[in-house]
Amino acid sequence: MQNLIAFLIKYSHWFLFILLEVIGFVLVFQYNNYQGSVWFSSANVAIGKVYEVNSKIASFFSLTEINKQLTERNVYLEQQLTKLQEQLNGKPKTVDEVRRIRQQVPPEFKIYPAKVVSNSLDKLDNLITIDKGSADGIRKDMGVVSGNGIVGVVYMVGRHYSVVIPVLNNHSNISCTIRGRGYFGYLRWTGGDPQIAYVEDIPRHARFALGMSVVTSGYSSIFPPGLMVGKILHVFNSPNGLSYRLQIKLATDFGRLRDVCVVDNSGMEERLEMLRTVQDSLRGK
Repeated sequence: MQNLIAFLIKYSHWFLFILLEVIGFVLVFQYNNYQGSVWFSSANVAIGKVYEVNSKIASFFSLTEINKQLTERNVYLEQQLTKLQEQLNGKPKTVDEVRRIRQQVPPEFKIYPAKVVSNSLDKLDNLITIDKGSADGIRKDMGVVSGNGIVGVVYMVGRHYSVVIPVLNNHSNISCTIRGRGYFGYLRWTGGDPQIAYVEDIPRHARFALGMSVVTSGYSSIFPPGLMVGKILHVFNSPNGLSYRLQIKLATDFGRLRDVCVVDNSGMEERLEMLRTVQDSLRGK
């Protein structure tokens, strides 16, 4: 405290000078209109600058929160844009896919459009999951097709989802025929290239050419006849030399598979059952 008092006494003349200066400026600006207006204008400019700097500083420190809000908004808008694009692009594609399948499947067969929700290509026993189940009328052993060709056979059915054994599965075994020739064999996939499969057991006396179409034979209750399977690329002899083995390029692109239809085969099952009954009756005579 003594040091403070000594300091004030030592520099008291300076404090007195500053006080008198302040009083002088106040008197000048308060009782003179011109000087008062100059002071008022200058003060406003200075205060405005101070407010401007303060506003910029506050804005700078609030940028983090603003950026966070903008990021959240952008994510929301991206999600809305994706949904809109799916509505604009996905629905017509699905409708077009169903129309193409409808042109291939006989009119007496029902078809159930479905979406592929999971799919694999790199395994020996690949599986596909679709978003339709027993609640939608799907049953085990129904055929599954795309707009380009066959996909596989329903293997397991839940209430809202089903598992499909596709052509790209070592256990798949679908009856096929060469279009316009009547010779039939069995479609099998041996792994590797998802676009290549083989038709086994084509008779040696069969006549055909490379590039011909291979379609479903209709000899089972799974697929109606005439559904596209693929085109012949090469011809090999079977290991025992008694038949041909056809290498075909599959019509269905499993890597881009999104929309499929499940074929209701109840009508075909009824016809095959009647045929078996007639055959059994003829054998009994």
